[in-house]
Amino acid sequence: MNMREQRGIEIAQKAKIVETPKGFIVPSQSGNGSYLVYNAGIRTKCTCPDCMKHNNKCKHQFAVEYFVKRETDKEGNTTVTKAVRVTYTQDWHNYNQAQNKEVEMFSVLLKDLLENVEEPSQIFGRPRIGLRENLFCTIEKVYSQLSSRRAHTLYREAKEKEQIGKVPNFNAINKFLNREDITPILQKLITLSALPLKNVETQFAVDSSGFRTSQFNQYAVEKYKQKKEHKWIKAHILTGTKTNVIVNAKVTECDKGDSPFFIPLVEEAHESGFDLKEVSADKAYSSAKNLKAVLDMEGMPYIPFRSNTGMNANKKKIWKQMYYYFLLNQEEFMQHYHRRSNAETTFFMVKAKFGDRLKSKKWVAQQNELLCKFVAHNIVCIIHEMHELG
Repeated sequence: MNMREQRGIEIAQKAKIVETPKGFIVPSQSGNGSYLVYNAGIRTKCTCPDCMKHNNKCKHQFAVEYFVKRETDKEGNTTVTKAVRVTYTQDWHNYNQAQNKEVEMFSVLLKDLLENVEEPSQIFGRPRIGLRENLFCTIEKVYSQLSSRRAHTLYREAKEKEQIGKVPNFNAINKFLNREDITPILQKLITLSALPLKNVETQFAVDSSGFRTSQFNQYAVEKYKQKKEHKWIKAHILTGTKTNVIVNAKVTECDKGDSPFFIPLVEEAHESGFDLKEVSADKAYSSAKNLKAVLDMEGMPYIPFRSNTGMNANKKKIWKQMYYYFLLNQEEFMQHYHRRSNAETTFFMVKAKFGDRLKSKKWVAQQNELLCKFVAHNIVCIIHEMHELG
């Protein structure tokens, strides 16, 4: 089963395919329009660019084949079976309750989460705002997506509710984001904020995605006459596939590879108490070390092999076992592997709610701002699961 066929099955299961006299109208996976799959002699054709340009069997054609399954018996009778689109019900009452109470509960849960942060003692000097209070205001600002000056109102409200002891200057939070010592603290807060769901999440996915910064690639514009574009940084995450909570995260520069971060992400999550029964990832993470890391945790890795993957005597035993399992159990493997798309859903949730652009100018602050987005995302997930899972 190639990638086009896999995506065709996803379209047939989730999208609404309409049969017309001219053919089948299949919605685009990107959400921009639809395409017509029609009969052209002994085979079908599609109006999508993939089929028109490469003359290949596209995912829309596979979707129609899966949607309309024809079986002919020995006597020549044809049976047509149409697939039923998969739909998911929404618990609207609890969803609405979670949405209505999210802002109110966010600051309460955030303050409780920050009780786990050790407050450094002050030996000399004028009294200053504590580490917990600075973290509270920083994450609250990132959650609100307000500017530094507008977010000052949130700090005053938190002071009235006795969630912080002193209101910081609006510019103090920007300076606080530039501190390197808070990066490991924020990474720990991501895992801590996910721990309440460790009994719910046993199936995980690893993926990476880019986030834009406010800076531009001026060097490339001047030297290579390229189009002026935003610089961006990359986030590598391990996310649960049921609640989309982020269990672990690493932030790197945009040109860093994906595979080297797989083992640190899963090992740290395992050491924190998560039971990783399944871990799915795309072909970029296909390596014997990554497979072994999950198997050593008594979990099952669902990482597909590349099309040019071969087998020889030098390959390790684990690699061979997983390779033959992948070849001989394609349908079962893909059913588990498709959970990987939840990692893309997690990134979409973060970008849609907290923005895909980072406001900070410097590298350290950009890392910390992105980690704050992930902490805020986890708290929101906790609020929703409190209502929807009871």
